[in-house]
Amino acid sequence: MLINLSNHPSNQWSGKQFKAATKKFKSVYDLPFPHISPKANSKQVELKAKKYYEKILSLFKSSKDKSNAVHLMGEMTFVFQLTQVLKKKNIKVIASTTDRIVEEKNGKKIVTFNFVRFREY
Repeated sequence: MLINLSNHPSNQWSGKQFKAATKKFKSVYDLPFPHISPKANSKQVELKAKKYYEKILSLFKSSKDKSNAVHLMGEMTFVFQLTQVLKKKNIKVIASTTDRIVEEKNGKKIVTFNFVRFREY
């Protein structure tokens, strides 16, 4: 099982990204990324990361897949805290990598991200 903990639900991923995820992890479970207040202090972020670690453990306990990981993308201090906790417990954490394509049209920038691969933290 791949737990997708990001602001991008898997039903909005490109076909290439979803295929890469299900080929390696069989199933994808979307766990919505939490709101991290810019006013939160480090301790509050750490506590939220620990809460999400518990949620992730619970989901993996119900997984029948042999290969499990967390796709973790979002607010950087939360991602850092949660990645540290997960890796200490030997849980694989991955990020999606993309090509960033920027076009200018009528004075506005249009940015497109094309999935390339998953990479482990």
